[in-house]
Amino acid sequence: MDIAAVIDVGRMALWMTVLISAPLLGVALAVGLLVGIIQAATSINESTLSFIPKVTAMALTLALVGGWQLATLVDYTKSVFQRIPLLFA
Repeated sequence: MDIAAVIDVGRMALWMTVLISAPLLGVALAVGLLVGIIQAATSINESTLSFIPKVTAMALTLALVGGWQLATLVDYTKSVFQRIPLLFA
């Protein structure tokens, strides 16, 4: 197993992490920013106010893209398992 193969497997793992987590993180960021702007405009300083909209938005996002995330993760895992014999050859 050479260094290039290790770096390639690590790069693919990091890319899959970014790819799978991006929809949820993006929605959490957008909802948090929107609630923050509303809180700043109305001078409501309740820290728990942003929790329910974030959880709801993330649940809806997970319902919409969860199947794609799972399929992507399964495809990545299959490709890693298929590469195992080649890594140690």
